Amino acid sequence: MYRLMVADVDSPSYFVATAAVKLGFFKQEGVDVEFVPEYGAKHGPEQLRDGAIHFFGGPAFAATRAFPAWKGAKLLCALAQHSYWFMGVRKDIEIARGDIKALKGLRISSSFAFPRTALRHMLVEAGLDMDHDDVRILQSLPTESEWHSRDGVKAIQENYADGFWGNGMRLALAEKAGLAKVHLDLRRGDGPPGARHYNFAALTTTDALIEKEPEVAAAAVRAIVATQKALQADPSLAKKVGDELFPGDEADLMPTLVARDAPFYDATITAEAVDGLNTFAMANGLIQQPLAYEQIVKRSPHWKG
Repeated sequence: MYRLMVADVDSPSYFVATAAVKLGFFKQEGVDVEFVPEYGAKHGPEQLRDGAIHFFGGPAFAATRAFPAWKGAKLLCALAQHSYWFMGVRKDIEIARGDIKALKGLRISSSFAFPRTALRHMLVEAGLDMDHDDVRILQSLPTESEWHSRDGVKAIQENYADGFWGNGMRLALAEKAGLAKVHLDLRRGDGPPGARHYNFAALTTTDALIEKEPEVAAAAVRAIVATQKALQADPSLAKKVGDELFPGDEADLMPTLVARDAPFYDATITAEAVDGLNTFAMANGLIQQPLAYEQIVKRSPHWKG
């Protein structure tokens, strides 16, 4: 039995990996995988390093926290293309979508290191002086939810922040509550030049698994490709998974969010994506020099199924 964890369970960003287990696509490839329903952003890369899990669905750069410069780990495939982070701002703030300079003086909440690293990097690239608090980045408020996507709603409701940064579920929940509107969507072209190439959602495993069980690594890629195709054909499948793991508004919204992101469901990791990842990783001290494609990615003949 293999074990898979994602960075955030109710996030549409990593949902393909979750659905690959819950909808039986790993099993169809002859690999028994258990989904670990924990908040993987907290300790997922470390559990991968320590052998407690075998696959991690999360930011493409996440493994560097436990595998410096990706030594000992590889990206197997993309769960979806491009940077998937959103910024929502309070609905009553008069601000033009995409105007990053207009964020000056506002408070933006963000959870943990993965998204916050990208937020600060984006604001600096846009010309804001973060050393003098042009924008105040605040730690997200805790919520009663086992997951973390409701912290955007709470930040606005309690006037803790003027906006929030994170996955698409955060924004969808805040929009549904009538509290926020989209300000930035990196995947669809908002942000500084090249922002959509900061990152992408990826499935990561260890070099040890690839070397000892290459057939399992290849099967994992095929399972992801099959899941992407199934969700593109029928986004309503997402409700079945959501009802099991996070029933409520999140489960109801997931098919809509999956349908929105489905055009980006392609498991291929392009050279352009790795170039963008290298640039982002160097700018944030994750690596000291650009790495070759093969140092980050395990090439797969199964990307297209």
